[in-house]
Amino acid sequence: MSARVDLRPVPVPEPSLTPDEMVARATALQPLLRAEQDATERRGVHSEAIHQQFRKAGFYRCLQPRRFGGYEFDLKTYFRLGIEIARGDPSTGWCLIVGAGHSLMLGSFFGEEAQAEGFGPDGEFSAPSVAAPNGKATPVEGGWLVKGKWAYASGAPYATHFMPSVLILEKPDQPRAGLALIPRSQWKMLDDWGAILGMRGSGSNSIVVEEARVPKDHVIHLDMLNIDLTRGTPGSHLHNNPMYAGRCLSFFHGELVSVLVGLGYAAIDEYEHIIRTKSTMYPPMIPRYLQHDYQRYFGLAIGMMNAAKRLVLNAGDVFMEYCRRGFEGGEPFTMEEDLELVASLEHGGRLAWEAVEMLFRTSGSTAAKDGERLQRYYRDASIYRGHISAQYEMMAQRLALVHLGLDHGISTQDRGANVPSNGPSGDSKK
Repeated sequence: MSARVDLRPVPVPEPSLTPDEMVARATALQPLLRAEQDATERRGVHSEAIHQQFRKAGFYRCLQPRRFGGYEFDLKTYFRLGIEIARGDPSTGWCLIVGAGHSLMLGSFFGEEAQAEGFGPDGEFSAPSVAAPNGKATPVEGGWLVKGKWAYASGAPYATHFMPSVLILEKPDQPRAGLALIPRSQWKMLDDWGAILGMRGSGSNSIVVEEARVPKDHVIHLDMLNIDLTRGTPGSHLHNNPMYAGRCLSFFHGELVSVLVGLGYAAIDEYEHIIRTKSTMYPPMIPRYLQHDYQRYFGLAIGMMNAAKRLVLNAGDVFMEYCRRGFEGGEPFTMEEDLELVASLEHGGRLAWEAVEMLFRTSGSTAAKDGERLQRYYRDASIYRGHISAQYEMMAQRLALVHLGLDHGISTQDRGANVPSNGPSGDSKK
């Protein structure tokens, strides 16, 4: 077990840094990220040099509590950051945003000492998290023994910690959902990423935990689908910031869709380059950007991506409003509101996917060759579209079940729920 840590505040590297300045730094890196796309994909993750630029720019500290060396910016800023990094390279955006974002989880749901140990004396923190509870936490003297193997741990190559979902076995016959905080020294990253259609540079390696021994406060009971916020969270009380009194599902999906929006704008950038530099196939041969069909596709894509971007940024604002309402004594952020935000974000992701698919299929066969950016963007977007959280029909049913007051428990069988969970009124917000 690790020793207890110093609870004194950690200095912020740049106390006067603003959200707009941080996002501008991300935008300025786009040419470098694009130039590195091929190498990033071959390597399976962005380079150490780019990682160090991200550290220097403060990206990993965006959502991190100021008390522990972070900037404590809001979700809208974080989603803007994801859009701009992914516009340079979607794989790199996925790796950074999905890894660094879990500072919000640590800052919200763990106690003060666990946060101090996780963020450390210098405030350096990044941790992938996997929602599937593919490991177990068993009580031992002074803490927990954690074992398991988790695939798709995006952000693993540059992580300082791992925050997996686990089954807590205080009562072996009654496992409970939980979340663990495990330092890098107690887990192993497998060299198993890259043999996949897209997002090959996202550093989504598997992680194996053989026998991690962590303090008692490094494993918490947390059902991410249905968090009890009636008394706030440890983080909201510790940091006096409503951002740390929120839910998980809409935040998680906002991360993914912010990356997909950046990907969509990257596809638009590449499509514009194609139609400005290539001519139509049949006489009179003119630059494609002067031909009405390509103008129509291009304009449609711009409108679709702008709509998707507005959905993502609005979700960040609304998330903060729901957190603030509960923090100030009103109704806590409800499960139904969380699912409603997820459903909206999924449609933002759907718009982005459809825009990328349209641009890819109308760009010509040259753009489908290996090494072409538009081919890579299409492959990357397809990985999002196949992600379980992008199946908006599934979320639509879960949202309907909650709204109608029906049983919404997870099952591998058909969820044709018929047992009211909140009485005949179906008011699941009370």
